[in-house]
Amino acid sequence: MLKIKKFDIYEHLKTEKAVQGFLQAAFAENDPDFVVEALGIAAKARKLMSKAAKKAGVTREGLYKSLAKNGAPAFSTVMNVVNSLGYKLTLARA
Repeated sequence: MLKIKKFDIYEHLKTEKAVQGFLQAAFAENDPDFVVEALGIAAKARKLMSKAAKKAGVTREGLYKSLAKNGAPAFSTVMNVVNSLGYKLTLARA
């Protein structure tokens, strides 16, 4: 009998290299909602939600909500989460 295990992204985001690859893939999709959700997943995987929330000036629970699917966070919140993960957003010609 074939056993199917539910996919758990957190099992695959245990290293900084894995998180970086995950975020690069999310940004490559060019889907703002997916990018926001991926940032939330990365912050949670790296156990940085409290740090990111403090930097963004929101509660941890508020940050979870804004980074969830259809959360629509402010751009400043997105920037603060990116920075708390140790990255920076840059502009490059498409």
